[in-house]
Amino acid sequence: MTETAREIVLSKQDLREVTAFAAACAEVVLAVFEADQPDDSRPRDAIGAAWEFARGGERGKSLRDTAWAALKAAKGPETAAAREAALAAMSAAGAAYLHPLAKATQVKHILGAGAYAARAAELVAGDDRNVGAEHLERAAHRATPIVIDVLERFPPAPAGGGRVGELIRILDAGLRESHTSTPDVP
Repeated sequence: MTETAREIVLSKQDLREVTAFAAACAEVVLAVFEADQPDDSRPRDAIGAAWEFARGGERGKSLRDTAWAALKAAKGPETAAAREAALAAMSAAGAAYLHPLAKATQVKHILGAGAYAARAAELVAGDDRNVGAEHLERAAHRATPIVIDVLERFPPAPAGGGRVGELIRILDAGLRESHTSTPDVP
C-alpha cells in the first residue's frame, strides 16, 4: 500500500519567493547556454517569465510554456554545460509549479535551478567539483528565510538523479543545517 503525502500550505508569495530564488540561480549560467546557442532565446525567456511571476505576474500558460520551451532548448547544445544551463532555466520557470504535497521529489522544484547551474559551472571548469561547491554556496546565500521555510516543509531531497541529484542534496542539507544552526538571539 502506498503512502499518501500530506498537503502543504503554499501561498502565492511562497511560490514567488521560491521562483525568484530559482531565477537568480539560473541566470548566473545563462551565458553558458547563449555562448553555445546564441540565436536561441528560450532559456532567457524562461528566466524572464520566472522573474515576471516572482515580481507579481500571473502563474499561467505563458510561464508553463516557457519552461517547456527551455526543456526543448536543452536538446540542442553542443556541450553538456550548455544543456545544464538550459535545464537551470527550465527549472526556474518550473519552480512556480511547486506542488503542495509533502514529497521529497518536490525539493527539485525548489533547488533544481541552483543544482543545474552548479553542474553547468562544474562542466565549464573541466568537471571541477570545487566550482560546483562554490556555486552552491552562492546559491545558499540567495535563499531568503521564506525559501528556507518552504524547503523545510518538505522531506529532504531523495536519492538518485546523478550529479545534479547529488548537488540538490548538498544544497538541501546545507540550507536546512544553516537554518537550524542559527543561534537564537534573545
